[in-house]
Amino acid sequence: MKIFTSAQIHELDHYTMEHEPIRSIDLMERAAKALTRAITDSWTNTTPVVVFAGPGNNGGDALAVARMLAEQNFKVSVYLFNINGKLSEDCAKNQQRILDSRKIKDFFEVRDEFDPPVLEKNMLIIDGLFGSGLNKPLSGGFASLVKYINQSPSYIISIDIPSGLMTEDNTYNVRANIIKADTTLTLQQKKLSFLFPENQQFIGKLKVLDIRLSEEGIRKIEALYTVTDESDIRSKLRHRNDFVHKGNMGTALIIAGSYGMAGAAVLATKACLRSGVGKVIVHTPRRNNDILQISVPEAVMSIDHDEKYFSETIDAEDIDAVCMGPGLRQQENTAIALISQVRRSQCPIVLDADALNILSNHRAWLQQLPKNIIMTPHPKEFDRLNGASCADSFERLSRARDLAEHLNAYIILKGHYSALCMPNGHVVFNSTGNAGMATAGSGDVLSGIITGLLARGYQHGDACIMGMYLHGLAGDLAAKELGMESMVASDIIKYLPKAFQRIND
Repeated sequence: MKIFTSAQIHELDHYTMEHEPIRSIDLMERAAKALTRAITDSWTNTTPVVVFAGPGNNGGDALAVARMLAEQNFKVSVYLFNINGKLSEDCAKNQQRILDSRKIKDFFEVRDEFDPPVLEKNMLIIDGLFGSGLNKPLSGGFASLVKYINQSPSYIISIDIPSGLMTEDNTYNVRANIIKADTTLTLQQKKLSFLFPENQQFIGKLKVLDIRLSEEGIRKIEALYTVTDESDIRSKLRHRNDFVHKGNMGTALIIAGSYGMAGAAVLATKACLRSGVGKVIVHTPRRNNDILQISVPEAVMSIDHDEKYFSETIDAEDIDAVCMGPGLRQQENTAIALISQVRRSQCPIVLDADALNILSNHRAWLQQLPKNIIMTPHPKEFDRLNGASCADSFERLSRARDLAEHLNAYIILKGHYSALCMPNGHVVFNSTGNAGMATAGSGDVLSGIITGLLARGYQHGDACIMGMYLHGLAGDLAAKELGMESMVASDIIKYLPKAFQRIND
């Protein structure tokens, strides 16, 4: 699924109007019908409704919804804010339709002074002040109105996007001046800002309403951002030939673990094996040998000369993919061995956890990384790698995109919507996963899965996209059966076979 910018949303609206063809006022009516259905599915006409409409097309949507609710015998009060004496053409038309219908008795056009209504707990507020075209923070009277609405006990529904929230970049927004919706009814598709954790407080429960914008237009408009769905993953899945043997299924090398951190090596290795690879070699310090031999008997052991830390490179000539980082720690001899192993390995490489922290402390080494290397930082790891903290998720995503393009690398920013930044500048968001996966070792599992897929022969981008999706799907299946509160990272591995089975059916 594509995620369009505010400019592209406007472009898609115009494409639909031109090629369907349909007048803009009729397209607005179509959207209002979808919005009204969503509201009446959850609310009865015994609930008083207060509509706040702005002067643009978002306000026009709100006015059309108000009229339709009134036609279903809802008691509706409408406040249309026309401070500058200029409404959009379709907003003005919907104002006239309300006046002509005479179904709404309490209609107020606010041009200067505003006497706010009393907002009570049993009321429903419909926020149609500003939509996806907003490009600066709200201020003045509108900021005061937003604060007044937010402090009310009423239930708030925002049309398309909470007023005050911008579609993409909210780095310099004034967060006190954004509507905190209980439900957001967004039109056609999610907005980019909906995918960032700091904006969830404004969105509430999200519902995406199909208003039948042009499918041809959606296909033709090139999107920088996409969200994976199950059909994308099914199309990438490789099926086993009946006559394959382990030599055909790839060999992966996991360089992980230090004394006291053997669990990271166990998790990454198990996840890699469960991803369908033919053979996994795990290189780990001598003191971890017994733990790995017992925990993962299917793995082939490669023991470092050092008792506690990774300290030496190993031959990777016959290796199809390498993962380095889980539980390594950051000793200086480990750092030297790491960059030496990166230089020596000619196969796809995944760097995670302490491998990224080592690079953060030796940032000149970033220029020595091979093309198409895969890095899987969580937000704090990326900020260290980037060399500076980011103000919010949009800035972090933008910097990750720039770094991926500069290094010709694949960077996965881990989170609820993990984002893969690709060398060509495109960003792919993952759609699976849940809060139960916020547990130690979950990232080690993801690294193991991606490494296994690379060793199987998947291309770098496909391995990352599939790895993120399968990792999240396994977590979703685990949460469904076990609940989120008690999940641990090994539960994700346990349900990985069911995740593969789900997309293979």
